[in-house]
Amino acid sequence: MVFSSLSFIFGFLPVFMVLYYIFPAKSRNLLLFLGSLIFYSFGEPYYLFLILCSITVNFFIGRGMEHFAYGKSGRTFLLVLSLLYNFGFLLFFKYTNFFIENINAALRLVEIPWRFYTLNLTLPLGISFYTFQIASYVIDVYLGKTEADRSFVSLGAYLCMFPQLIAGPIVVYSDIRDALKKRSVSIHGFDNGLKTFIIGLGYKVIIANRIGTLWNEVCTIGYESISTPLAWLGAFAYSMQLYFDFCGYSLMAVGLGEMLGFHMPANFRHPYMARSVTDFWRRWHITLGAWFREYVYIPLGGNRKGRARTVLNLLVVWFLCGFWHGAAWNFILWGLLIFVLQIIEKNITLRWLNASNLFARVISHTYMILYILVSWSIFAISDFQQLGVYLSRMFPFLSLKAGNPGGILDLSDFTRFITDYAPLLIASILFATDFPEKLFDRIRGRISGVIVAFVIFWWSVYYLSIGLNNPFLYFRY
Repeated sequence: MVFSSLSFIFGFLPVFMVLYYIFPAKSRNLLLFLGSLIFYSFGEPYYLFLILCSITVNFFIGRGMEHFAYGKSGRTFLLVLSLLYNFGFLLFFKYTNFFIENINAALRLVEIPWRFYTLNLTLPLGISFYTFQIASYVIDVYLGKTEADRSFVSLGAYLCMFPQLIAGPIVVYSDIRDALKKRSVSIHGFDNGLKTFIIGLGYKVIIANRIGTLWNEVCTIGYESISTPLAWLGAFAYSMQLYFDFCGYSLMAVGLGEMLGFHMPANFRHPYMARSVTDFWRRWHITLGAWFREYVYIPLGGNRKGRARTVLNLLVVWFLCGFWHGAAWNFILWGLLIFVLQIIEKNITLRWLNASNLFARVISHTYMILYILVSWSIFAISDFQQLGVYLSRMFPFLSLKAGNPGGILDLSDFTRFITDYAPLLIASILFATDFPEKLFDRIRGRISGVIVAFVIFWWSVYYLSIGLNNPFLYFRY
């Protein structure tokens, strides 16, 4: 079940919210825990045991750590045991076939006839996200930053909370520890959260789903058969689909959290307005970046151990970040591209990109447009051969074999698509800025804000009711 579905909007959500508001406050964690398990079971009931086992194992490990002082070998042993358990399942389900396929490729390369069979595995929904959450909890208990939760139900509510179970934001336990013990729900919080949910729903259904059809059509045509302008337009469409898809889902999660009495961290801050790759990754998937900074970069030494060590630490972070997104080499390449650009920026270009003069602004935004479209193309296409074809259409002058030279600059396909999708393309550019958000914040508490939310909600419901394309891209990450 996804938030942008009629079954959730008119089925699960209203029933759950009615029960949540009429239940006594002391019982709400239990209702949230059980309701979240029911929510998850609509997608993959046979993987419920993974979440329940994760809660059980880490609950007892957290409690067990309290019997050892910090630095004692018993406490460290429990931490290592927890990390092996948590990341072991993630590695098994997400990366086993990747390793098998690459071992087989290496064996073919050296002409050894042995082959290993891949396993029939499906990736459990949300495992990449809830693994990071429970790992952060155990690490913080180990470091003494938070006390171990003494309630199995409370820890279960934290890990399984349905607003962020499937796709984040990645919520650190200490951020909502107090709210798990005591929180209040109010009409104001419900109203504000509902409006945030509706804005996210509109991003997802009205913009992301519809502009995503442009990218789907480009893929259907075949990369060999598209012109260079259409290749750039297709990359733009995918970039906008990915942003509004994930940002919309994150906004829905934040809105649902507020309706339940939780204040979840923002996950996006208009990343396409950034003027450098460094700034972009302070704005995009903010909670993931914070997790890697807190639990990987800083423990490795951060920037405190000299320039060479800082470069190595950043390399580790971006390699892991790329690999976290998917078990394919294009994700690793994507992560390494970010690493290279950040190193160049930090040592050479960042102060020029951040300059306040008009020339620097034009150059920095042009640079970011190129980065965004190229990097998301690498992110979207996992087959290296097809990726090479697509990049050769985007940059035909760099390719020794560009395909059909006569069709590269043929504007007929580009003209047709940009005419058909012009309103969506313009809307996506406008809503990727901070102007609409600032405008809505000014009217959020007024009757005009209610009218805007009402229109967006029923517009989204209409698109869902007629069965328009409704994927969620981050399910596969």
